[in-house]
Amino acid sequence: MSLPCKVTPIWPATLQLGEGTLWHAASSRFFFVDIRGQAVHSWSPTTDVRQSWQMPEMVGWLVPCADGQGFIAGFQSGFVRLTLEPELKIERLGSPHPDQPGVRLNDAKADAGGRIWAGSMHHENPQQPLGQLACLHPDGRIEVVEQNIHIANGPAISPDGAVMLHTDSLLRSIYRYRLSADGQLSEKSLWKTFAPEDGEPDGMTFDAEGCVWVAFWGGSCLRRFNLAGDALQRIDMPASQITNVAFGGEDMDLMLVTSARVGLSDAQLAEQPLAGSAFVLRTGVRGVVPGVWG
Repeated sequence: MSLPCKVTPIWPATLQLGEGTLWHAASSRFFFVDIRGQAVHSWSPTTDVRQSWQMPEMVGWLVPCADGQGFIAGFQSGFVRLTLEPELKIERLGSPHPDQPGVRLNDAKADAGGRIWAGSMHHENPQQPLGQLACLHPDGRIEVVEQNIHIANGPAISPDGAVMLHTDSLLRSIYRYRLSADGQLSEKSLWKTFAPEDGEPDGMTFDAEGCVWVAFWGGSCLRRFNLAGDALQRIDMPASQITNVAFGGEDMDLMLVTSARVGLSDAQLAEQPLAGSAFVLRTGVRGVVPGVWG
């Protein structure tokens, strides 16, 4: 069912590869990144203040630290502890792929136990299944739990913490895992595979009702599914390459959606003047506060 929503652009159409949507409750701001632009951005829905920080390399995502001291970020070279304010500080923590400089961290989420689940991909040639799924434990230990992934995307963890969904976008497939309280993944199964005309499933997030919202690269939309895999709603977006989605706001009822302009021709950009924007909308449902590391 197509769901009519007012979609409002809140960031200029300058994002080469917008990603990494995050609601940061401590500062009442949304954060997101431009992977190819090597930048972290923030936007306040209450004050409309926008900020940007240039990074020394590609960055895919941020996860807040439990101690309130900055974020863990996924750089191309691996995990870093990132402080943005009052000054930029970067502390390197290690990498799940230290001997593969062409592989970069791409998307991640934290679970209720303070672990970060992070996927990777080969940046220049994603046809090569060199991506991994890794876990950054609260003690700093890095554990690779799965290999042979093309484009790792959208980890999403159910509100009860018992299910994790993870995507290989190149295969247009989302996989389901059981996630135990002590951080063990098991019972992997193919949850959904999409047709080429649907686009590629990219970033995703659960809402408070236990349904998952998926951004579709090349599909110009967000789609909502229940955990049984039934399609419930579709929201059409004014850009074809929709990359990630997060709930936020004081009532967790505001949705931030990122998009990309990389790879689009001049003709396509003329048809999609908002490609590379970040958007906000309200769907009538609420999200859950994202997890933290540590």
